[in-house]
Order: sequence, then structure tokens, then C-alpha cells
Amino acid sequence: MANDPRALIDHTTMTSRQWIAVILMIALNALDGFDVLSIAFAAPGIAKEWGIGRDALGVVLAMELVGMGFGSILLGGAADRFGRRVTVLGCLTVMSIGMYMATTSGNLTELGVWRFITGLGIGGMLAAINAVTAELSSLKGRSIAMSLMVIGYPIGATVGGIIAGMLLKSGDWRLVFEFGAIATVAFIPLVWFLVPETPDYYLTRRPADALARINKSLATLRLPAVDSLPPVTPQVEKPSVFDILKPGLLRTTMLLTIGYSFHAITFYYILKWSPKIVADFGYSQPEAASVLVWANIGGATGGALFGFLMHRFGIKAPTIAMLLLGAAAVALFGLGSQTLEGWRLAVFCTGFTTNAAIVGFYSAFAKGFPAHVRATGTGFAIGAGRIGAAGSPILTGVLFQQGGISLLGVSIIMACGSVVAAVMLGMLKLRND
Repeated sequence: MANDPRALIDHTTMTSRQWIAVILMIALNALDGFDVLSIAFAAPGIAKEWGIGRDALGVVLAMELVGMGFGSILLGGAADRFGRRVTVLGCLTVMSIGMYMATTSGNLTELGVWRFITGLGIGGMLAAINAVTAELSSLKGRSIAMSLMVIGYPIGATVGGIIAGMLLKSGDWRLVFEFGAIATVAFIPLVWFLVPETPDYYLTRRPADALARINKSLATLRLPAVDSLPPVTPQVEKPSVFDILKPGLLRTTMLLTIGYSFHAITFYYILKWSPKIVADFGYSQPEAASVLVWANIGGATGGALFGFLMHRFGIKAPTIAMLLLGAAAVALFGLGSQTLEGWRLAVFCTGFTTNAAIVGFYSAFAKGFPAHVRATGTGFAIGAGRIGAAGSPILTGVLFQQGGISLLGVSIIMACGSVVAAVMLGMLKLRND
């Protein structure tokens, strides 16, 4: 262990500084959760102010998902090439610009452009923080750390939704984006001072002063220094973004990517459309926003409990179970409700199950891809999945506006994505799972 920083981190009890870095990754995912869903909170006000239909609104709701797809693929690779820490800082900068400029939008086209740019930053962030959490956690603490990181997303959306509900009482949907911009900027100095580059990254890239940089990171994490480094293997010596598409990893890449993509179609149907659906039943904007808050409370609860299931039963079987339960919950959402409490219960159940499955996928990303392409593989799977998921709000809008299909019919169609994801995951082989 004296010359292997990976083994040192894997087998040493996590220090307070490691947990601080992981907690910041959780907080960054929470920030992503709010930034992504800010458009959903603002959607009823946007539709009312600009007088737009469901089909046009669906396109705007999808724009940051498209940006997230490209950001995950392009900037996820940047995290493997230039470093996790610098990628996180760059993504925060892009996100803050996109969130602030959204407040200046005067039409759907301008808003769509700035939401796309925000999505670029969010997409790159997701790939990088997933790698940081996995690489700074011990083997014993990794499952819990990964689960906590993923449930940061619904926690952020929940807290953000409560704040958004208060801001929306003024009637100005732009205040939601202003709050998001301020919160995003606030994280830049926190990451700068409290999150070191991961030793795993330096060990993989092997810069000329790799040993000194690794020991500096270990010192920041309050871990002992190493006196030398393990020999360079051919795989570590020349890592390539295309490694995830080579025979040894191609099957894993495709199954995770396709599975995540189809589940995201189901997942984002509820997260993007539930406020507008509930508002169309006669509820106010703050009341509709509160329904989405309950979806994310369910997501945080399900994600937290799911971490313990994975610790005991592995990744694959519990995730498949949650995918199938999530599909059932989304279909039942289509039955509607006569009360606001009924809507909240329905979306709580969808959030509980569908976000638990997201936790499973993120854990599968961290386990399925080796270190030298972990952020690249994660970014590719998330990115391609998000580009596919961008079709979710668009498809929903078309089904409602053009297809004339009932809420129950649309919900059943959108629930099928998680069923396909369960099939893909069933075909996946994970080591030691």
C-alpha cells in the first residue's frame, strides 16, 4: 500500500476532509437538481406570460437536457483529460452565466439558448462529480457516498422548489433563475479551496511531477503520503476516450447508455411536466410547484434507502426492481387526483422509485467503467441518455397537444421507458455483483 494511493484511499477509514469533499459533491448535485428543474418551476408562469401551447413549452423544457447531453459527452471527457477539479470549476462558471442570462430572455428562442448553455455546464458537472465521489471514497464508504451524492439531486430540487414557491408568489418567474445564478456562483470558491484533484486522476495521467501532486492531494485529504508510485501499465499510459467503445467495454457502455436513456424518458416526464399538469387542473403556480417538491422528497427518500439495499444485495437486482415499480407508479400517476394531497402522494411514489433507480445507474457507472475512462464513460452514458431524455418533454407535449391522448394514456406510454431500462440492466454483467 505504501506506493499505491488508490489502495490507500480504498482501505483507510475516510477522514473528515474526504467527507467534506464528498459533501460538496452532494451539494453540487443538489445545485444541479435545482438548476435543471428551475424551468419546470417557472413553466406555468412562462406559458401564461407568453401565451404558448404545450407543444412549444415542451421544446423549451427539453433544451437544458439537450445541453446536458452534449456537456456530459464533451466535458466528461475533459474531466479525464484535464482533471476533475478544473472541470467542475469550469462547469460552475458556464452554469452561472446561463442561469443569469435566462433572466434577460424576451422570447422562447432566447430562453432556449440560455437553457442549452446552462445544460452544457450541468452535464459536464455530473460526470465529474460522479468520478470525484467514487475516487475520494473508501471501499467501505463508497456505496453510501455514491447514494448520498445521487440523492443530492432531489434534495436540491426539494429545497429549491420550496424557495421557488416563495419567489413565484411575486408572479415573476425570472426570480427563480436569479436565485439559481447566485447559488451557483457561491459554490466556486468552496470547490476552489476545499476539493483537491483526485490522486486517481494523477496516477492515471502520470504528469512529470505526479508523485508530488498526489502527495499534495493526500495531504489535503489528511492522508499519509506515498513514497513511490506503482509501475505504469499500457492501459494507464495512453488512456483514450474511445476505450469505452472497444470490445472489452462496448457491451457495458451500450447497455448502460441505452438503459439510462430510456429510464430518463420516464424520469423526466414527471419532473418536467407535473407542475404544468397539476396547474391545468386549476391549481395556482405555487401549489403546482409544491407537487414537484413532493416528487423530489420522494426521490431523496428513495435514494437514501436504496443505498442500504445496494450495500446488502448489490446493484443490479434492486435497481431492476425499482425500475419496474417506478413504471407502475408513473402509470398510476395518470389516474389523476381530486385533491392536491392526492397529487402529492402520487408524485412522491414516482419520485421514490424512479430516483432509487437513478442511484443504481450511477453506482453501475462507477463500477462498470475503469478509472482511466470513468468520467468519460459516465459522461457518455449520461450524455447520450440526456439527449434521449430531451425527447421526453417534447414527446409528452406532442402527445397532449397533437395526439389528443388522455393523461392516463400519456402516462402509460411514458412509463414504458423504465421497463426497457430494466431489460437492458438485466443483460448487464457487473463484476462481483
